[in-house]
Amino acid sequence: MSLESLVSERSGGTCELCGATNDLAVQPVEPSDGTLDTSIHLCHTCNSQIQNPATLDVNHWRCLNDSMWSQEAPVQVMAYRQLHALVSKGETWAQDSLDMLYLDESVEKWAKQGLPDEDAEPTFDVNGTQLQAGDNVTLVKDLVVKGANFTAKQGTMVRGIRLTSNPKHIEGKINGSMIVIIAEYCKKQ
Repeated sequence: MSLESLVSERSGGTCELCGATNDLAVQPVEPSDGTLDTSIHLCHTCNSQIQNPATLDVNHWRCLNDSMWSQEAPVQVMAYRQLHALVSKGETWAQDSLDMLYLDESVEKWAKQGLPDEDAEPTFDVNGTQLQAGDNVTLVKDLVVKGANFTAKQGTMVRGIRLTSNPKHIEGKINGSMIVIIAEYCKKQ
Protein backbone atom coordinates (compact mmCIF):
# COMPACT_ATOMS: atom_id res chain seq x y z
CA MET A 1 0.00 0.00 0.00
CA SER A 2 1.34 3.45 -0.91
CA LEU A 3 2.03 6.16 1.66
CA GLU A 4 -0.77 8.25 0.11
CA SER A 5 -3.24 5.37 0.64
CA LEU A 6 -2.10 4.75 4.21
CA VAL A 7 -2.36 8.42 5.22
CA SER A 8 -5.73 8.77 3.47
CA GLU A 9 -7.03 5.68 5.28
CA ARG A 10 -5.82 6.99 8.65
CA SER A 11 -7.34 10.44 8.06
CA GLY A 12 -10.62 9.18 6.65
CA GLY A 13 -10.01 11.28 3.53
CA THR A 14 -9.91 14.58 5.43
CA CYS A 15 -7.33 17.18 6.36
CA GLU A 16 -5.99 16.03 9.72
CA LEU A 17 -5.88 19.59 11.03
CA CYS A 18 -9.07 21.29 9.79
CA GLY A 19 -11.24 18.45 8.46
CA ALA A 20 -11.47 19.74 4.87
CA THR A 21 -12.06 17.10 2.19
CA ASN A 22 -10.76 18.90 -0.95
CA ASP A 23 -7.25 19.39 -2.35
CA LEU A 24 -5.57 16.96 0.07
CA ALA A 25 -1.91 16.00 -0.08
CA VAL A 26 0.49 14.02 2.08
CA GLN A 27 3.10 16.25 3.73
CA PRO A 28 6.14 15.21 5.77
CA VAL A 29 6.39 16.54 9.32
CA GLU A 30 10.08 17.40 9.56
CA PRO A 31 12.34 15.84 10.48
CA SER A 32 10.66 13.04 8.55
CA ASP A 33 11.71 9.59 7.42
CA GLY A 34 8.96 9.55 4.79
CA THR A 35 6.77 7.01 6.57
CA LEU A 36 3.18 7.06 7.82
CA ASP A 37 4.42 7.86 11.34
CA THR A 38 6.03 11.13 10.18
CA SER A 39 3.49 12.26 7.57
CA ILE A 40 0.20 14.14 7.71
CA HIS A 41 -2.77 14.65 5.36
CA LEU A 42 -3.24 18.39 4.76
CA CYS A 43 -5.59 20.46 2.64
CA HIS A 44 -4.18 23.16 0.39
CA THR A 45 -5.28 25.93 2.79
CA CYS A 46 -3.50 24.46 5.84
CA ASN A 47 -0.40 23.52 3.88
CA SER A 48 -0.02 26.90 2.18
CA GLN A 49 -0.35 28.75 5.50
CA ILE A 50 2.16 26.43 7.18
CA GLN A 51 4.64 26.96 4.33
CA ASN A 52 4.04 30.72 4.25
CA PRO A 53 3.36 32.00 7.78
CA ALA A 54 2.82 35.54 6.49
CA THR A 55 -0.56 34.37 5.11
CA LEU A 56 -1.74 32.99 8.46
CA ASP A 57 -5.54 33.29 8.77
CA VAL A 58 -6.09 33.19 12.52
CA ASN A 59 -9.76 32.18 12.30
CA HIS A 60 -8.96 29.18 10.10
CA TRP A 61 -6.70 27.78 12.82
CA ARG A 62 -9.41 27.61 15.48
CA CYS A 63 -9.77 24.06 14.16
CA LEU A 64 -6.69 23.24 16.27
CA ASN A 65 -8.89 23.22 19.36
CA ASP A 66 -10.17 19.85 18.05
CA SER A 67 -7.23 18.43 16.08
CA MET A 68 -4.73 18.95 18.92
CA TRP A 69 -6.44 16.02 20.69
CA SER A 70 -5.64 13.58 17.87
CA GLN A 71 -3.99 10.31 18.87
CA GLU A 72 -1.62 10.55 15.87
CA ALA A 73 1.83 11.96 16.70
CA PRO A 74 2.38 13.90 13.43
CA VAL A 75 -0.99 15.63 13.89
CA GLN A 76 -0.10 16.53 17.50
CA VAL A 77 3.26 17.90 16.33
CA MET A 78 1.72 20.12 13.64
CA ALA A 79 -1.00 21.36 16.01
CA TYR A 80 1.67 22.24 18.61
CA ARG A 81 3.78 24.11 16.03
CA GLN A 82 0.80 26.03 14.64
CA LEU A 83 -0.40 26.97 18.11
CA HIS A 84 3.08 28.38 18.80
CA ALA A 85 2.92 30.38 15.55
CA LEU A 86 -0.45 31.80 16.64
CA VAL A 87 0.87 32.66 20.12
CA SER A 88 3.69 34.63 18.46
CA LYS A 89 0.95 36.63 16.67
CA GLY A 90 -0.61 37.46 20.06
CA GLU A 91 -3.53 35.01 19.99
CA THR A 92 -4.42 34.34 23.65
CA TRP A 93 -6.81 31.48 22.79
CA ALA A 94 -3.84 29.65 21.23
CA GLN A 95 -1.84 30.05 24.45
CA ASP A 96 -4.80 28.64 26.40
CA SER A 97 -4.86 25.62 24.06
CA LEU A 98 -1.10 25.12 24.42
CA ASP A 99 -1.45 25.22 28.20
CA MET A 100 -4.00 22.38 28.00
CA LEU A 101 -2.09 20.27 25.47
CA TYR A 102 -0.22 17.26 26.79
CA LEU A 103 2.35 15.53 24.58
CA ASP A 104 4.48 12.49 25.30
CA GLU A 105 8.09 13.49 25.91
CA SER A 106 9.33 12.16 22.53
CA VAL A 107 6.48 13.86 20.62
CA GLU A 108 7.11 17.17 22.41
CA LYS A 109 10.82 16.95 21.55
CA TRP A 110 9.90 16.34 17.88
CA ALA A 111 7.45 19.25 17.91
CA LYS A 112 10.02 21.64 19.38
CA GLN A 113 12.54 20.73 16.65
CA GLY A 114 10.35 22.59 14.16
CA LEU A 115 9.99 25.78 16.18
CA PRO A 116 12.12 28.81 15.32
CA ASP A 117 15.08 29.32 17.62
CA GLU A 118 14.49 32.66 19.29
CA ASP A 119 18.19 33.02 20.13
CA ALA A 120 19.34 32.28 16.58
CA GLU A 121 21.12 34.90 14.52
CA PRO A 122 18.89 36.49 11.89
CA THR A 123 19.28 35.61 8.21
CA PHE A 124 19.62 38.47 5.72
CA ASP A 125 19.26 38.71 1.93
CA VAL A 126 21.59 40.55 -0.44
CA ASN A 127 20.04 43.92 0.51
CA GLY A 128 20.29 43.34 4.26
CA THR A 129 16.56 42.60 4.63
CA GLN A 130 15.85 40.02 7.33
CA LEU A 131 14.40 36.76 5.99
CA GLN A 132 11.72 34.75 7.79
CA ALA A 133 10.57 31.17 7.23
CA GLY A 134 7.93 31.14 4.52
CA ASP A 135 9.25 34.21 2.66
CA ASN A 136 9.53 34.21 -1.13
CA VAL A 137 12.91 35.14 -2.59
CA THR A 138 14.43 35.63 -6.05
CA LEU A 139 17.93 34.48 -6.96
CA VAL A 140 20.25 37.38 -7.82
CA LYS A 141 22.83 35.20 -9.60
CA ASP A 142 23.05 31.86 -11.39
CA LEU A 143 23.73 28.98 -9.00
CA VAL A 144 25.17 25.62 -10.05
CA VAL A 145 23.31 23.00 -8.00
CA LYS A 146 25.80 20.28 -7.14
CA GLY A 147 24.44 16.74 -7.32
CA ALA A 148 21.23 17.77 -9.09
CA ASN A 149 22.83 18.52 -12.47
CA PHE A 150 21.15 21.85 -13.18
CA THR A 151 21.83 25.55 -12.82
CA ALA A 152 19.30 27.71 -11.00
CA LYS A 153 19.11 30.84 -13.12
CA GLN A 154 19.16 34.43 -11.88
CA GLY A 155 15.59 35.64 -11.38
CA THR A 156 14.27 32.22 -10.31
CA MET A 157 11.58 32.58 -7.63
CA VAL A 158 11.94 30.36 -4.55
CA ARG A 159 8.66 30.21 -2.61
CA GLY A 160 8.20 29.43 1.07
CA ILE A 161 11.83 29.24 2.14
CA ARG A 162 12.98 27.56 5.32
CA LEU A 163 15.63 28.91 7.64
CA THR A 164 18.49 26.67 8.72
CA SER A 165 20.65 26.56 11.82
CA ASN A 166 23.28 28.46 9.82
CA PRO A 167 22.16 32.12 9.41
CA LYS A 168 24.06 32.33 6.10
CA HIS A 169 21.93 29.59 4.47
CA ILE A 170 18.27 29.02 3.60
CA GLU A 171 16.48 26.03 2.11
CA GLY A 172 14.06 26.16 -0.80
CA LYS A 173 12.68 24.13 -3.68
CA ILE A 174 13.95 24.72 -7.18
CA ASN A 175 12.97 22.37 -10.03
CA GLY A 176 11.31 20.09 -7.47
CA SER A 177 14.52 19.64 -5.46
CA MET A 178 14.99 20.98 -1.93
CA ILE A 179 18.38 22.69 -1.91
CA VAL A 180 20.48 24.83 0.42
CA ILE A 181 21.00 28.34 -0.89
CA ILE A 182 23.39 31.03 0.37
CA ALA A 183 21.09 33.73 1.69
CA GLU A 184 23.12 36.64 0.27
CA TYR A 185 22.45 35.27 -3.25
CA CYS A 186 18.74 36.01 -2.78
CA LYS A 187 16.47 39.06 -2.68
CA LYS A 188 13.27 39.03 -0.61
CA GLN A 189 10.07 39.64 -2.55
